[in-house]
Formats: sequence, structure tokens, C-alpha cells
Amino acid sequence: MKESIGVGFVGTGFARRVQIPAFQACENARIVSIASGSLENAKAAADESGAEHFTDNWRETVERSDVDFVCITTPPNLHREMAEAALAAGKHVLAEKPMAMNVAEADAMADAAKRSGKLALIDHELRFLPGRQTAKAMLHSGAIGTIRHAKYTFKAPHRGDNTQKWDWWSSKEAGGGALGAIGSHVIDSFLWFLQTGIASVEAQLQTHIKERPLEGGMRVVETDDQVNMLLRFRDGEVTNDATGLVSVSMIEGPEYVNCIEFVGSEGWLKVEHRGDIYIAKRGEAGWTEIKVEYPPSIDGIFESGFPSGFMAFAPKIVYAIISGDNAIENAATFEDGVKVQRVLDAARRSSETGERILLSA
Repeated sequence: MKESIGVGFVGTGFARRVQIPAFQACENARIVSIASGSLENAKAAADESGAEHFTDNWRETVERSDVDFVCITTPPNLHREMAEAALAAGKHVLAEKPMAMNVAEADAMADAAKRSGKLALIDHELRFLPGRQTAKAMLHSGAIGTIRHAKYTFKAPHRGDNTQKWDWWSSKEAGGGALGAIGSHVIDSFLWFLQTGIASVEAQLQTHIKERPLEGGMRVVETDDQVNMLLRFRDGEVTNDATGLVSVSMIEGPEYVNCIEFVGSEGWLKVEHRGDIYIAKRGEAGWTEIKVEYPPSIDGIFESGFPSGFMAFAPKIVYAIISGDNAIENAATFEDGVKVQRVLDAARRSSETGERILLSA
């Protein structure tokens, strides 16, 4: 059994704010190497974290002998090459979501993971909020009966500011946009909570902010900032002829909302962004709150659910690698990422054609 693991990071956005502090809080993890397209950003993150190595060449991080685990937090168009290289180098891997640019890339990444025998995970950290795990158990114990409908609402108004600069989020080539960044969490949440597949999707993707400033001028935004979807779920352990509704908006406000709701034959259940649970039985006029635990959060950043979710996730990763485990309970795998990617691709196709897209089982 290993005494500790060496962690390497490729990307210094979300990693610097959330993932690096989460692994720093783990007793048996060492921040070894940080790579970024900007050498200045890599150095700054290394100085903050105590990493001994920083670089603007991500292959240096992936190939280091003292790196056991690689976190890939780059734009999606880089995920496949980096993940395949890390797995080929014998590293365990965590890739940010969306997993890839399309299902062909996702399939290739899943095949590489299978060949490697290493942990290959997608960062769906909300699965590790204690409240979400409790809510899932409640649904599967019949707390509100058979699920008839599920609804997901996500609102974060900051991209409604048209003075915010053009960046990779606005780039189609880089894989930016709300569908991938947030829609992937939404679809993964449905699949994980309900433990069944999605049979069809109808989607409308919209770009409300058409241009953003860049280098003294304006550049056209190529990606969506609002996503609406109609879903139909396959029948499963807790679902029967169930439908789904999704609203993801990066312009609606004024408050942050990240809420999933379930309509059952015997009542209603909703889970908010920190994992807070509310339930109402049929015939009751109001919600009853179910008390839940909160994982530690990260000082200095807004607690949206994602920071505390990752704080709960990180020690599970460390323990699994030290123990030689080949799976982590509740963690999203590359195979899970493929399932999500199929729905994202279908949603994009639906928006382009105006048609309802049927998904194979």
C-alpha cells in the first residue's frame, strides 16, 4: 500500500480555485506538478500550492515518475489527447466535464481507460454531497413513490454581463458553452439519481449575448448561454413513463439557483445546491426540510455546491489510489461520461434540426 500519492494538474482555472485546495487538505496527497498554457499561471499556482515543478508543457507533468494522478481541467477540446497520454503513462485520471467534444472522442477515451486498468473519472463532484446521496436513497426507498417527472433549474447570472471578456467559454472550437459546462452536470444528475437512461431529447440552445470584448474590439460569441430541454426517461426501478424538463441559464438572476426536483406518485422531493432536501407527501400543503450534513468548503469562494462536493470527493480518490482500488463508490467513470455525452450530442443535434432525437438503449 502506498503511503501517499503525487498529484499533477493540467490547467489552472477551476483547479487553482477548487481542486488544488481540496487535495492540499488531504493528508496523503502531494501537489507535485502544475502545467498551464500560461507559464506565469503555472508558476503562480505552484507557488501557492508548494508544487516543486511547473511548466507550460503538459506532457512534462503527465510523464513525471512522481505523479500518480492527473487532474485535467482544460477546455474540452484538449481532454482526449491529454487523458489518453496520461493513461498510457500509467496514471490515474480525473477529467473535467464535459468529457469530450463528441461521443466519438468519449468512446475513444473510455476504450483507453479500459485498456489501462487505471481509475478514469469525470468530475461530477455533486454526487458526493451528503444531501444528494441521502436524497437518492430516499427516492429508491419509495419516499415519494414512482417518479413521474423530474425538473432541473440552473441559474447563474454572471455571463449576462456583456462586458465580460470573450474567452474559451465563447469558443465553439474549444468546446465552450452552457450545454457542455452545466448541461453535463444536469444529465449526469438525472442518470445517477434515477439509475435509468434517457430515451429522447428535444433541445433549444440560445446565445443571448452575441458579442464580447476582446483585445480592444468585439468578437462574436459562438456558443450557447441558455439551454432548454424536454426529456423522456426509460422505465426503470423508480421511473414509469417519466418526463424531464431542463432550464439552464447563464443570464437569469438575480440569485444563484441549482435545484433538482422530482414528482412522484406519492409526493414531491427537491434538492438544492448545497444538498438541502425538502419533501412533501401528497396531500400536504408545504415542504418539510430534511436535515443534512455539509462537507467542508473552501475559504474565499462562493459555496455553489461544487467546492464542497469536491472537498468530499478528493479524499475518496486519494484513498482509492493508495489502497489499489479500481473503483470509487458514487464516482462518475469514463463510461458514465460516454452516456452523458450521447445526450449532449443529441441535444445539440435537436437544436440544430428542430427535431426530437431518439436515443438507443
